[in-house]
Amino acid sequence: MVSFRKKKSSKNVDTAPAKDESTAAPAPADASATPAEPTSSPAPAAPEKPVEEAREPEAAKPAPAPVKPPQMEDIPELIETMMGEKGEKSAAATKRIYELCDVGHKQNRVPMVCSGKYDVLTPLAQCLTQESGDGRHLACLALNNLSIPTENKRVMALGPASSAVIGGLCKVIAEDKQESYLCCICLMNLSFLEASITTMLQHSPVPEGSDPIAPLDNPDSLLRILEKLLNNAPAVPKSGSGKSEGVRWACGLIKNLAKSEENAALFGKTDIPNRVVDNIRNTTAPPSRWTSNSLEDFSLFVILNLAQWPGSREALIEAGAIDVIKPIMAEGDLQGLKATMACAFLGAQWGDFPESGSTAAKSISELMTNIIEKKGKDGQYAYGVFKLYTATKAYRDLSSAARAADGESGESNTKVLAVPSAVALCLQVVSDLVLAADDEANGGSKYVPDVKSAEYSAKAVLNMLPAILQAGDPPRKSIQSEKACGELATMFTAYSNLPGTSPEGKSTALRAAEEISAASGAARPILEISHDLWTQYRKREGHRLARRKVLRLMSLGLWISFHVSTATVSARFFKRFGNVWSCTVLVINRCFELLNMGI
Repeated sequence: MVSFRKKKSSKNVDTAPAKDESTAAPAPADASATPAEPTSSPAPAAPEKPVEEAREPEAAKPAPAPVKPPQMEDIPELIETMMGEKGEKSAAATKRIYELCDVGHKQNRVPMVCSGKYDVLTPLAQCLTQESGDGRHLACLALNNLSIPTENKRVMALGPASSAVIGGLCKVIAEDKQESYLCCICLMNLSFLEASITTMLQHSPVPEGSDPIAPLDNPDSLLRILEKLLNNAPAVPKSGSGKSEGVRWACGLIKNLAKSEENAALFGKTDIPNRVVDNIRNTTAPPSRWTSNSLEDFSLFVILNLAQWPGSREALIEAGAIDVIKPIMAEGDLQGLKATMACAFLGAQWGDFPESGSTAAKSISELMTNIIEKKGKDGQYAYGVFKLYTATKAYRDLSSAARAADGESGESNTKVLAVPSAVALCLQVVSDLVLAADDEANGGSKYVPDVKSAEYSAKAVLNMLPAILQAGDPPRKSIQSEKACGELATMFTAYSNLPGTSPEGKSTALRAAEEISAASGAARPILEISHDLWTQYRKREGHRLARRKVLRLMSLGLWISFHVSTATVSARFFKRFGNVWSCTVLVINRCFELLNMGI
């Protein structure tokens, strides 16, 4: 998240200086973090008065009493002042609310919003409508700090005061105040809560008592305000200016909001796709110089997120996005990865991918592996930035481009993608979903994918089958290939029968099962190696599952043993329960044997 320093003002709001707020910025984008705090330059010091000669010394004036630091118990009184007063008094109370949640008082942020004792959000939202720059600026700083904790995001974005907070922030942006960029950052902080992004973009205020207006039809909606902000930006905004900062953070907000298919459909009906493509087209900095959370970095992320969804994909194609981002694919870093996946989503031809697609195949399959193993890539992205359905969909679309380039009878292009480790990865995603759907094996999988990820992985395998099923040279029989064909056909058939599998996913799985079954008998080297890697993964997962089952059996055995041993021992009892006791001892002994065997 982003936290802020209080901007020094020429007006003397309070005798106590604002405490510095430090940067709280780990990783960018889907992880839940925002970039480094923007700081404002201090106001110039007032010129010293010239020394006056021949003047009698004045009596020493008493020093002003130090101002007591604000306390949490002061909040009700401060809220009353903020709501009932205007001008300097209201700004001074707002400043003290800000000081209660600055970097030195991070522990106060969650209680101030979530404890239920105070309603600081409504008065802060009201301060956003003030004409006084000091009160408005301080309210923006306080709201930004309060929006950082995860617990607060839900209250601020979806709670009772959410309409006032989002409405106040939108009003400042719409009026193009100097705090616009702060409001964009605050909204971006809130948009890291994915449950809130659809509700946020539906913000469309109307006068009380009026009928609701759809966001696309309301110039005061968040959607249209963001569009206007980007439309009014200069083609090459001056770096560091208030206007450029507003556009930059607005693109960061749009990046998060565009993760929703419903939101992407709305964005696709505005000028926003054209503007973010223009941001990439007009930049003079090479991609290797783009910093995290720069305008270009955010804009490419927006293109990537919008490209995934049909409702906004066509708008990007019409804006010429493919030609603009194609050169970025050769970068090979994070920007190259984003451009590669976006080009795959947008339907770029196989020949557009550098090095005959090998770089694209390697980078996307590596991303899939990292997501499944819950890790990031040093210097590029953190875990959580990308979703598995994004990576698997990109691999599916990449394989579709390769299959189209191969035609009906070739496999030279799909062979670039059909590396055994990548094929096994796709099989793993599908089988994990099948495993998770089995009540007996519930929880046995290391990573339980979503239904869409399994569907995209199944389609990728189907596209790569001409290369996967390529016969060995010279042709020969293979029991291993026959076994692989049988197990994989069974797995795809099981996936097709799962509840929740879409008609397209079911059709894809049945076609894959049919083609794989028909290839049984002859040696298929890529299939054999892929199946072997997939089998090794299943054994590792099966080991965890079997160990849990053994521990459950031991617990049951110990429970029976305890109750038998504490019962009244009599000849009659032992005659009745002696067999149970013997069985319990055997179960426990067998459990220890299995654990010693490494199962």
